[in-house]
Amino acid sequence: MPTQLTPYLAFRDTAREALDFYRSVFGGECTVSTFGEFGVGGPAEKDRLMHGQLIAANGMLLMASDRPDDIPLESENSISLSLSGDDADELTAYFAGLSEGGAVGVPLEKAPWGDSFGMVTDRYGIHWMVNIAGEAA
Repeated sequence: MPTQLTPYLAFRDTAREALDFYRSVFGGECTVSTFGEFGVGGPAEKDRLMHGQLIAANGMLLMASDRPDDIPLESENSISLSLSGDDADELTAYFAGLSEGGAVGVPLEKAPWGDSFGMVTDRYGIHWMVNIAGEAA
């Protein structure tokens, strides 16, 4: 198996909700494990996600978990996730889905380099960049 780079997002107590949202955008199946299933964490953490992942229909993988209360969760998100390709319909639908309840920073439109490009911060504060190769959007 080749080495893979997989985004792993951290939340305080909304990882399950966030994965369900991302499944509504990308499709696919979620699998989750809670802290309680493994007998770790405090009483308030038993139903939170120790690990969750979404495998989208096209093979994309996104992982997420809830940070335990004793581990800080930084308030600033300095990471952006980038979706790129040449399927304009697919990527435009992803951009629209991620925008629901979020904030569009850069509308998805033709960029100076010839591709279509947009930026959105989703309802969970995750930053996304979408780039469609060639003339799209």
